[in-house]
Amino acid sequence: MAKITADTLISECLELNPDAAEILLSAGMHCIGCAMAHGETIAEAVAVHGEDLSALLEKLNEGVE
Repeated sequence: MAKITADTLISECLELNPDAAEILLSAGMHCIGCAMAHGETIAEAVAVHGEDLSALLEKLNEGVE
């Protein structure tokens, strides 16, 4: 089973978890529409947006298929 980590690209995260877009948007991270999403990791996005990395990863991994 795949796991989303701090080093997972935003674009990969969106592929791994069907709910990732909603989770990221609810955290104020509008990364899904950003051109940088294809080359930006979860950790890099969190650093910019000031979210709790551990809590976000936990939410993102709940829906990983």
